[in-house]
Amino acid sequence: MTSRHAVFLLGAMLIAGTATRSGAAEIVRHPNPPPAIILGGVTLPAGTEILMLSGQLASPLDPAKTDSIEAFGDTRTQAISVFNKIKAALGKLGYRMSDIVKLTVFVAGDPKLGGKMDFAGFNDGYKQFFGTPENPNLAARSTVQVAALAGPNFLIEIEAMAAKGPAR
Repeated sequence: MTSRHAVFLLGAMLIAGTATRSGAAEIVRHPNPPPAIILGGVTLPAGTEILMLSGQLASPLDPAKTDSIEAFGDTRTQAISVFNKIKAALGKLGYRMSDIVKLTVFVAGDPKLGGKMDFAGFNDGYKQFFGTPENPNLAARSTVQVAALAGPNFLIEIEAMAAKGPAR
């Protein structure tokens, strides 16, 4: 290879690398085929600002009553409570629900369902915050049933990861 060819190839590689970096400045959400309500994955470009929230638990329906699952509500009710807490935490840090790219969801078995997790109830709560006119974005998500959470009356705990692309 001549030095002229080497210089040309080096220049082409530099231009290609620059084009790739500038073209990847946005977060890429990889959808699953319908009717999926979660993403297949998310690509975060270099320079993305990432926020990881610790797991959030539901608030009691009545702060004076915390002695039963009913005091916190069923899985759907607890999911809505948790998502509202996540929304508030994100807002304090300059993020929005639409910035969420990944959720890890821990669901305890509901005694009223024979110890099985209420996956449908959780999804009903999730759909109030994702794939809506207010927030058309979906999140990559893992949902697992666990034996127990931090307290006997909690049915759900959610960790959230939010991201802002370098261009934002």
